[in-house]
Amino acid sequence: MDLLTLFAGKALETFTDVLPIAVVLLGFQIVILRQRPRNLSRILIGLLYVLLGLTFFLVGLEEALFPVGKAMAQQLTNPAFTGLPAGATVVHWASFLWVFAFAWMIGFATTIAEPSLIAVALKAEELAGGSLTARGLRIAVALGVGVGVAIGAYRIVSGDSLGLYIMAGYGVVIAQTFFASKTIIPLAYDSGGVTTSTVTVPVLAALGLGLASAVPGRSPILDGFGLIAFASVFPIISVLGYDIISTWFQRRKKSKSHHGEVEMEV
Repeated sequence: MDLLTLFAGKALETFTDVLPIAVVLLGFQIVILRQRPRNLSRILIGLLYVLLGLTFFLVGLEEALFPVGKAMAQQLTNPAFTGLPAGATVVHWASFLWVFAFAWMIGFATTIAEPSLIAVALKAEELAGGSLTARGLRIAVALGVGVGVAIGAYRIVSGDSLGLYIMAGYGVVIAQTFFASKTIIPLAYDSGGVTTSTVTVPVLAALGLGLASAVPGRSPILDGFGLIAFASVFPIISVLGYDIISTWFQRRKKSKSHHGEVEMEV
């Protein structure tokens, strides 16, 4: 009964969230363009699917992913697992290596499954004309998120300043921008945004809050948030880095090929 009540509440919340979008789209179609929407029945069925899908997803987050993320963080930081003495107020980052490994893996896995990233990657592959693959872009972005979340977890454990990490990250991004291909820069910057969507954000929020609650001396409100910022910065770094490295290898390959042709002519 509680689950049905939760589902009904989430369905109502989803309807109120989606309704303005539908009003804007249909309003512009009818009032501004003065045209009847094509395939109106398909549009309405699609909206129904969106409502049901988002409702099930939100219920799943609240009933499963949030509790699991918090439980994993608590278990990985349990003194019996980390070897820390009970009641310890000072912690060392080396006691939380499994936490960092878990943070990397959960960041990578959630990003690979992110629907918004899949959509952007498919469009990028379609427009790139073979120079870029959707799978390669998704892996590059997921690697960046994984590294970023792991570093973010380290920041929570160490208690370091969030601002210093974010400023350093964007400093690297700015430096990379001068060396990366012009065609990849907009896509790389968008890659940082599409990672923080329906799948990644709830899981990382649960992980950060659970970790800050479990580590001695850390405050959930001060230290628990910030993982999503890392998940936004580091994908940009990884995509730009991937482009710089691949461009360097291509130039080196062409240079070797050119030298070989010159030697054959001689």
